[in-house]
Amino acid sequence: MALDNLRGALFRPIVPSQHNRVTYAELFFDLVFVFAVTQISHTLLGRFTPSGVLQTTLLFLAVWWVWVYTCWVTNWLNPELTPVRILLFLMMLGGLVLSTSIPKAFEARGLWFAAAYAAMQVGRTVFLLASIPPTRPSIRMNAVRILVWLSISALFWIAGGLAEGPWRLLLWAVALAIEYVSAAVRFWIPGYGGSSIGDWAVDGAHMAERCAGFIIIALGESIVVTGATFADLAWTTETVGAFVSAFIGALAMWWIYFHKGAEAGSELISRSSEPGRLARLAYTYLHMPIVAGIILSAVADELVLTHPAEHSDLKTVLSAIGGPLLFLIGTILFKHTIRGWLQLSHGAGIVALGLLGWFAGGLSPLMLSLLTSAIMIVVAAWESISLKTRAAESRTEKSQSKATSA
Repeated sequence: MALDNLRGALFRPIVPSQHNRVTYAELFFDLVFVFAVTQISHTLLGRFTPSGVLQTTLLFLAVWWVWVYTCWVTNWLNPELTPVRILLFLMMLGGLVLSTSIPKAFEARGLWFAAAYAAMQVGRTVFLLASIPPTRPSIRMNAVRILVWLSISALFWIAGGLAEGPWRLLLWAVALAIEYVSAAVRFWIPGYGGSSIGDWAVDGAHMAERCAGFIIIALGESIVVTGATFADLAWTTETVGAFVSAFIGALAMWWIYFHKGAEAGSELISRSSEPGRLARLAYTYLHMPIVAGIILSAVADELVLTHPAEHSDLKTVLSAIGGPLLFLIGTILFKHTIRGWLQLSHGAGIVALGLLGWFAGGLSPLMLSLLTSAIMIVVAAWESISLKTRAAESRTEKSQSKATSA
């Protein structure tokens, strides 16, 4: 209890050999981001042009960043306490404004999007700073550094919201670059240096569970979009085939991420002597392409469902190939971080998708979807078999070692 008081009255209690569970308040907060992910996928579907893809990518990066920063803060603070719950509820309100502004963020609602984003980032950090007792100067200084960086980026967000045309995109890109670089340089500021990794101590299992939850959000949004689109269509052989292919693709993504990978990540970060460093790389940065791949695949599923037998145009090819490709790139890097070796099955899947891309334009959207889903199923099955074989070999080696020593 003394240690908890030293950390701060609003901080989560530390229980040896036990991780903090994800609270209902956190899950309630995440509901806003189900809507945000839907808005992003629909915006991309309606603006699949070079400029539209660039704009939607920027909006996705902003949504991910505001969510993952909140994830870090609620890893430290205790959402079971009323002040922290109120913070999350206010963040939900800001998240709703942010999400509803996404489709017109580069049109009439740019300032709304920017103001909501800046208020969420800065306001949450001010609350964190106020929650840290003076007896923890290094932790307080960490919050000050974060606040400095986010306050600077907020100026560019607001300026971009007031600007129009290419200037808005440029100013927001600068704001986003400031925030993404800040964590990589440990929020270094002149005269005070950067924060230490020790200042970022996290409950690793809780962090892993929170990010796994966001993967479920993205996959759930994909299934909802697929189901809603399919419900409004005539149920022909082609549309039923596209529906089944989309479901199998989502199932394969779930299997690739959650079968052993998510569990291994949780175990590793729980045992790590520097969980903050691992959380920054594996869960803050490397989960971005995983989530982006799921969202892009959802766009592909909707395109295939509505035009299963027609010619595969460029946006269908890019989304159908690009979604699984981004997902596999993210998962292979994530699993390399937690296992220390590259997953051969994922590498083979990346190569196979690249080869498929060469002649994808000559295939119907349905055939393209079936082939990408087949590739993902092969990757999932291959990894499961290889991990089972590796585990059996490891047990055999241990048994032989024990027999030799005996």
